[in-house]
Amino acid sequence: MTDTLLLKLVLTPVLIAAASLAGHRWGQAVGGWMVGLPLTTGPVAFGSLAGALAEAAFCLAYGWSARRGWLVALAAASAAFTVVAAGLQRLALPLLALGAIVFAMLAITLRLMPPRAPAAAAPPPPPHWDLPARMVITTALVVGLTGVAPVLGPRLSGVLATFPVYAAILTVFAHRAGAAPAAQVLRGLLLGLFSFGAFFLVLGGLIERLGVAGGFVAATITALAIQAGSLAFVVRPGHA
Repeated sequence: MTDTLLLKLVLTPVLIAAASLAGHRWGQAVGGWMVGLPLTTGPVAFGSLAGALAEAAFCLAYGWSARRGWLVALAAASAAFTVVAAGLQRLALPLLALGAIVFAMLAITLRLMPPRAPAAAAPPPPPHWDLPARMVITTALVVGLTGVAPVLGPRLSGVLATFPVYAAILTVFAHRAGAAPAAQVLRGLLLGLFSFGAFFLVLGGLIERLGVAGGFVAATITALAIQAGSLAFVVRPGHA
């Protein structure tokens, strides 16, 4: 337990810093795309795969609420995530059927996101406290969610673990420059969630046949391959 906590305390700020710096360098969508990978999710295939649907609801609700300010948008997105995640607890579908639904809904959600705003001037450099604040807040949230997960059961904890902590922080901080940069993060996240869904689909389908190590290796290779393929749509969003 101590080793796991220490790992989260080290990796979480490193990952959010990497995604933040990538977003500053190559565009906010790249930061969202990076955190689409299963960075904070435990090995609970069904709950985590289904949780991608809740993340899609989060993106859609935030995107359409963004013009009302980050606080309203974050509250609406968190409520949408909670409602969908709670509803998924009653869902009983074969893994392949669930995977098909997840991929279809991700594609539909990308189409339903608010229209892109016209290109604007580059935002000013972030203040000096921006990156440290992201790292501290994200680490605290990840550790807090990890702490309550054991009392919730494997399926609910799997869905809860998919709450887009990294993307929420990136989106809120990007929102300081307006609703359009926040939406860019969310579109990047939605594209990244295709690799997220593929990871847990492969893991759930192969873990009994290949064992834990073999299942995770196959799932990781699949996710990285899809993530690499989706990068073209992130850096050239007009082609998505």
